[in-house]
Amino acid sequence: MPTFALGPNQYGKAETRIVRVTRGPGGDELTDLNVSVSLRGDLAASHLTGDNAAVLPTDTQKNTVYAFAREHGIDGIEAFATRLARHFVDSQPSIHGARVIVEQYPWQPVDGRHTFRRDGGEVRTATVHHDADGTQVVSGVSGLVLLKTTDSEFHGFVRDAWTTLPETRDRILATSVNATWRHAGPQPGDAYDTARAALVAAFADTHSLALQQTLYAMGERVLSACPGVVEVRLSLPNRHHFLVDLTPFGLDNPNEVYYAADRPYGLIEGSVRRDDDVAEEVAWSF
Repeated sequence: MPTFALGPNQYGKAETRIVRVTRGPGGDELTDLNVSVSLRGDLAASHLTGDNAAVLPTDTQKNTVYAFAREHGIDGIEAFATRLARHFVDSQPSIHGARVIVEQYPWQPVDGRHTFRRDGGEVRTATVHHDADGTQVVSGVSGLVLLKTTDSEFHGFVRDAWTTLPETRDRILATSVNATWRHAGPQPGDAYDTARAALVAAFADTHSLALQQTLYAMGERVLSACPGVVEVRLSLPNRHHFLVDLTPFGLDNPNEVYYAADRPYGLIEGSVRRDDDVAEEVAWSF
């Protein structure tokens, strides 16, 4: 007879949407978050026999997010996620590890009082892991769309029987940056604006011979600008722009008219870390 065993497992409340308004005489402030909680611990009985004595309901986790937003405020998503993760582990004997992922959607004031406009697809992120070994904080940004119209080349690559891509000394380079950066300690401070500015500046300043080269320059720039960051991970889809052939219409095209191809696309990924960094980012299996 075959035998079976329960493997790694977790549970939690995913994508709790919360909007908090901080009201003041100088105008309101708006914080718009999506919070996902995952918990691990002594939970085998719930899977094997349906005994829920060790299970903190996911509905309770949702309510905790709302209550903490009211009681403690949201003084930065890293701090908010850390407070939640520590609470779930410290308050529940059956829970040994917590992961809290927060996405923040940016809104900009319109009239300086109580009217706001939602920015584009860019999202600020924070992930906090907390267990008996300590607290690890990872900040990030997703959907940061960047494009440069020149200062990008791609040539000297491998060719085989199926290679048709022409070499280019001048092309549009565009990507949607998905970046995370791991902090050295559990109290990271607010390095988001500095890290984001470093990513943008490195993309703009680097005369790129390959998106890989740009990736490394972006990671290096964040580490230089943020002493408390020990590793940067980047995922850069290459949003290809191809020159349109206008010769059938008797027109030239001196690098002016392009079509943007949404798929397939190159995907360049990598990490840049400090030489003396020995810790690994915590990675749950799912």
